[in-house]
Amino acid sequence: MSLKLIIKDALGIITIDREKSLNALNKQVLKEILKTLNKFIKSNDVKVIFITGSGDKAFIAGADIKEMSKLDPKSASNFVELGQELMNTIENSPKPVISIINGYAFGGGCEIALACHIRLAGDNAIFAQPEVKLGLIPGWGGTQRLPRIVGKGIANEMIISGKQIDAKEAYRVGLVNKVYKKETLMSEAIKFAKNILNNGPNAVSKSLSLINDSSFLKLEKGLKKEAKVFSSLFDNSETKEGLDAFLNKRKANF
Repeated sequence: MSLKLIIKDALGIITIDREKSLNALNKQVLKEILKTLNKFIKSNDVKVIFITGSGDKAFIAGADIKEMSKLDPKSASNFVELGQELMNTIENSPKPVISIINGYAFGGGCEIALACHIRLAGDNAIFAQPEVKLGLIPGWGGTQRLPRIVGKGIANEMIISGKQIDAKEAYRVGLVNKVYKKETLMSEAIKFAKNILNNGPNAVSKSLSLINDSSFLKLEKGLKKEAKVFSSLFDNSETKEGLDAFLNKRKANF
């Protein structure tokens, strides 16, 4: 197995353990991440999911180029579909998925980060979609998610030039939510996750779903759906507990 897995205090951490290969993604690793992610989504012991890479040099340096060099159009189609299935599973997870970006996030690594709900970076993080340098394009959602997150202009610049940007620039353009010193990245990320873990898991899940819907629903339809979900929660035990805890000045027991 190419992953290290930890479940502790409702936090599930997936670490890609291919440090010598800069945590590059081949077909087998993609399948392992997808299987583990689905397992964590179903687990009652996990409420927040982290994805990170081993070592302090790379988060994920991209897809495995050696494996890609042997692809033909048919096998390339299977490879890109597997990658997109993983990215879609991350994005549509009912539990928050947070990327802990501890170094290079190139190509597929950047695309995994883009699919996550929140991106936390070390100050050594470097981002790029360099596929055009290989005569390719981003195939795991880079052309679709990057412009939604940073805007069309910045996405055009990054994708058609293949340029690299550092953590500071990534934060400036909205690619990452927070930047921490690399030495404290994981401890700060755990602190960040605790803010989520204190909240109602059903409310968090519904919020993530509605936010995802906002990418393709017209505002009027999105608002109607939001209102419907909001109203339905008042028949939910989690909501009743949260309201009662607030009124009685105690911590909610979610």
